[in-house]
Amino acid sequence: MNARSQVFDLAIEGRQVDEAVASIFHTVLFHRCLGKYMYTGDAQYSIGTIGYTDVDCDFIDFTYVCCTSELLIRNVKRAINNFSEQLRSNESCGSGQISLEFFQKRKSRWLFQQECIPWEVWTVHLDLIKHESEDERQLSRENVADLLSEKVIYITELMNRMDYVPKSPGQSELDTVFDTSYPDVQPYLFKFDCSTAGSQSPSVTNTVRKMFKGSLAL
Repeated sequence: MNARSQVFDLAIEGRQVDEAVASIFHTVLFHRCLGKYMYTGDAQYSIGTIGYTDVDCDFIDFTYVCCTSELLIRNVKRAINNFSEQLRSNESCGSGQISLEFFQKRKSRWLFQQECIPWEVWTVHLDLIKHESEDERQLSRENVADLLSEKVIYITELMNRMDYVPKSPGQSELDTVFDTSYPDVQPYLFKFDCSTAGSQSPSVTNTVRKMFKGSLAL
């Protein structure tokens, strides 16, 4: 099975990385989480509700929605923070990507082993830039907000399509499709993957400026 893949390219300031990535990934997770399954039989169940909350960004003029789950929010934040620190470190040249991958577990031919089959991957590719003036920085706050608004709308439109998601399993196989470790939500199994590269300098060169303007025009 080929996994669906979506890639978003952003050119932003280092301090905007955490919030920009979080707004995209939490939007995806909001659509990829269900309420807790409550079984009355192996194949008979009801599904609980999901709470949601608005999150106001500090370095972008933007507000996004995420599931009301402290543990989920904490886990997502930790993964993004780890990536952000790598991206902004001296070892990195300000270019990298982080992916949110959904998968399901299937029994392999080997006894007691399971393989993880990805079915959807969301990737955010980032290039860091710096602004030379406060006016430029303020304009960036607004422009990045407009860009993220477009991305969130695009994600919502994709989620409304009748694309593949794993079938709801019986109670005995629930953890092959869903992460059951959360007390208040039940997301499809997911994991993060990230990498940084030395292909781009974080300083503002003419090339980076053109890239930044091009990304805002998407």
